[in-house]
Amino acid sequence: MPTSASMEEAALLGCNPSESMDEVELRNIQLSFPSSRTLSRGEGLAVEERVDTKFGSVLVAIQGDRSKPAIITYHDLGLNYVSNFQAFFNFVDMRILGQNFCIYHINAPGQEESAPTLPETFVYPTMDQLAEQVMDVLLHFGLKRVIAFGVGAGANILCRFALSNSEKVDALCVLNCISTQAGWIEWGYQKINTRNLKSKGMTQGVLDYLMWHHFGRVTEERNHDLVYVYRQYFESNVNPQNLGMFIDSYIRRTDLAIERNLDPIRRKEARTLKMPVLNVTGAHSPHVDDTVTFNGRLDPVDSTWMKIQDCGMVLEEQPGKLAEAFRLFLQGQGYALKLYRKNSLPEVPTLSSKKVSQNRKMSVDSGVSGAGSSAASSSVSLNNGTAKDGMSTSSGVVTPKSVDPSSGTLINLASPETATVTKSGLEKGIIDIRITENPISESPELSSDLDANPTC
Repeated sequence: MPTSASMEEAALLGCNPSESMDEVELRNIQLSFPSSRTLSRGEGLAVEERVDTKFGSVLVAIQGDRSKPAIITYHDLGLNYVSNFQAFFNFVDMRILGQNFCIYHINAPGQEESAPTLPETFVYPTMDQLAEQVMDVLLHFGLKRVIAFGVGAGANILCRFALSNSEKVDALCVLNCISTQAGWIEWGYQKINTRNLKSKGMTQGVLDYLMWHHFGRVTEERNHDLVYVYRQYFESNVNPQNLGMFIDSYIRRTDLAIERNLDPIRRKEARTLKMPVLNVTGAHSPHVDDTVTFNGRLDPVDSTWMKIQDCGMVLEEQPGKLAEAFRLFLQGQGYALKLYRKNSLPEVPTLSSKKVSQNRKMSVDSGVSGAGSSAASSSVSLNNGTAKDGMSTSSGVVTPKSVDPSSGTLINLASPETATVTKSGLEKGIIDIRITENPISESPELSSDLDANPTC
């Protein structure tokens, strides 16, 4: 007879204790490795085009149908449109969302892949001039209004563009945006980095600073494979001289000079971003405090601040959460977007308690008119009149005299006479139903009825 220990072991193994178990010899183990993560450019994903501006030419990559609404992107330090946005916009949720838009990826001068070294006589544009280049890009492609999407230094550039061309920007989504000028510590570190980049190339100090700028403090819990991929990318795929010029322009940035003014009179004249803003950062990002400062200078009516947990580089570490937030943000601006995964059916929304209460407050106008003498003899008149006990009635609902009655026709479900009227109307096949906008609390009879029977 099997013991309790053997029975427990058999239960865990999913077999009966009476059954015999055959011994199996493990002879070979075959490992399957996932496809390696790269930051190389995908073939056929975007069409690249050179655009001449007042401050030099820039490379713009177009992804999608140009007849659809436009999204413009701008990358961060040490990156370009491929390394910063390609993986995110090819994420499954963003790929479905991107089918509704045409995406224009703008690269800062000399930051694209395999870019030639800029001559020493080249004067790199300032942050304000880079924002003017964005306007030249819009004029080149004939874009009247756009949705702006920027990260880090690119977010600062797009904010400057939005401040000077608010009529061109419908919505603005920024990640790790800094609205102030560079502090002494940042200026000192970056000044050393630009000097090393121009004289020695990509040194270990510059590499460590770029990794901190994008990922924050790297711990054992972080995605080490992703960190390794970006470290390799910075070492071998970045033109150090061109990057040094871009960083030097970034640390010379001026303050955005925006303010939050809640005075209703001076509010329209205040210098701030006039369009809806989605301000995003990662919990491990070193720029969390800067995004809080930026959020404090925005109009709270048009701005949303969001911190995503368990990430520093949000686009790479939490693309699903950012894609969902971006989709809801665009829906709030009037874009009718639906995001369903392949081979899945949309969920049928359940009936909320508010909707149930509204459905219980229905009127049948024709049923009321066809009730005849039954309604006329009722103690509660279905037309404007006076009921018993000092209560005023309007459209069939007993309300206190001090309450302004609704203009819609309501049916008092607690009244037997009204129930008779409703039944006779429905029997005649009349389906002309109006739903009132008044809350359920205006009718004590309906509230008590719902408490007794909350479900329809």
